[in-house]
Amino acid sequence: MQSQQTFQNHHPAPLISFIVACYNIPTPMLCQCLESIMALSLNSSEREVIVIDDGSAQSPLAELSKYADDMIYVRQRNAGLSEARNRGLQIASGQYVQFVDADDYLLRSPYEHCLDLVRYRHPDVVMFDFTDGNTNGEATFNTSDLKSGTEFLSQHNLQATACCYIFRRLILGELRFTPGIYHEDEEFTPQLLLRAETVCSTDAQAYFYRHRPHSITTETDKRQVIKRLNDNLLVIRKLHHLADTLPLSDRLALSRRVAQLTMDYIYNIITQTRDRQYLNRKLQQLQDDGLFPLPDRDYTTKYKWFRRLTNSTMGLSLLMNVLPMINKER
Repeated sequence: MQSQQTFQNHHPAPLISFIVACYNIPTPMLCQCLESIMALSLNSSEREVIVIDDGSAQSPLAELSKYADDMIYVRQRNAGLSEARNRGLQIASGQYVQFVDADDYLLRSPYEHCLDLVRYRHPDVVMFDFTDGNTNGEATFNTSDLKSGTEFLSQHNLQATACCYIFRRLILGELRFTPGIYHEDEEFTPQLLLRAETVCSTDAQAYFYRHRPHSITTETDKRQVIKRLNDNLLVIRKLHHLADTLPLSDRLALSRRVAQLTMDYIYNIITQTRDRQYLNRKLQQLQDDGLFPLPDRDYTTKYKWFRRLTNSTMGLSLLMNVLPMINKER
């Protein structure tokens, strides 16, 4: 197992640094995650595997001896996912970076397709898809032409999760995850894309996302729900203010993302609180911030219908009655 002192050695940079954030994850899940990385067509000099143990109750290190020569293990005091990823970025020396949550894993065939895009097309970012179900071992994947991150952001609905793309480390600059908040990916990913000169996307489902009960995203405790919503609004406001400082093309691209996030925020208020008074208060806050009513843009059919319904009292009442029922059925 490498230590941080080895980073000073003047070896060629690995192609990809895999940053694996781990907190109280069953060791078999972590091993499956690591195995999925080791199984890729990357030799030991082409990959760098960094496991950040974010203060798990019990260190899994004793059960990871078989990976000792192929990973860097760092244990820190519990500080949250953002700080764990930031620590990994501080250590990473690869040309590209891939985040992997320790309870998930990479799917070999589709991920090899993503690696080929990195090797032969050399984009700043490769965007790919995830799955939480059964996958076919072999498939034909569709891949877009190269375009700038600004173009991509202005033309697509973004899958913002940070685990669903490979990115060139040098485009980061000083960009890092904001500690202590939920929806950190929603803040990080649009800013990363605006820094990318070349982006390609593929429909390859290269990442297996594991649904686990009582995770951050599924917690139904009222305090956790309100914190998620408050952090969601914080991210929207920060991106909205950032957009005002950008050149026109970047501003338009980021404004599209802000509008989509605002739509999602309103949707989440309705489905997660079912509280009309709370909704009305938050809509007033959005209006005070210049975020509501939603801008009249031809983004998607869903967006256009949602905008129309939220612009009337009757439409909001309809959404309050229908959306929680639909969400419950899912």
